[in-house]
Amino acid sequence: MTRARPLARPTIVVDSYLWVVDSYLWKVYPAGRITVYGKDEFGLLFELGTGPERKRRFTRYSPLGSKSTDASLAELTARQLLDFFHQSQPAWTSPEGGYGVR
Repeated sequence: MTRARPLARPTIVVDSYLWVVDSYLWKVYPAGRITVYGKDEFGLLFELGTGPERKRRFTRYSPLGSKSTDASLAELTARQLLDFFHQSQPAWTSPEGGYGVR
């Protein structure tokens, strides 16, 4: 797993953000799953590592500003991202992660 120094703000890296939580470098992406709520609710994917050992976590949020997934993600504060990370659930317990797929 990748350890890193804390970043003052998430860093944009080709359609994702790099985010440091507990000294680990997580990538943050908009989750692709769309709900019946359309643009009122978006999913976030937090991903650590690659290959079979990677860890993935998912959460959902309601954007307060922009209704575009990418713009809404860019508007989130560092505190909001950290809160969403702590509210997220492991991939194997979420519909976005395919329930039970580890």
